[in-house]
Amino acid sequence: MGVVTGQQPGGAVHAARPGRAARVIGDLAELRGPVRGAVELPVRLFWAPDRTFDLDDPVELRWMYENVLREAIRGDELRRWLDGNTLVRLWPTLNLPRGVRRAWESRHAQLRRAT
Repeated sequence: MGVVTGQQPGGAVHAARPGRAARVIGDLAELRGPVRGAVELPVRLFWAPDRTFDLDDPVELRWMYENVLREAIRGDELRRWLDGNTLVRLWPTLNLPRGVRRAWESRHAQLRRAT
């Protein structure tokens, strides 16, 4: 349970981007974020003037998930904005940094199987 960094055996870390480790939730069941309607991400997660995403639009839903997975630094951000079942469903189509993808797949077998 909780959030972990994307740490590999031997101590190497999967990076979300240079200098920052990917964050991964310990149990996908903890992810109970919104699945429908409009949501507005905080500036820390998405820096555009319009931070609203329509989760009923498949393109906007994927875009929001990609941003949260790249930018989250705390478990509460992952829990608040992501839904576990939706993440598994979207996983094969998400455009993510290699380190983020590897960190999540190394922790969650169902994501590896989804790709």
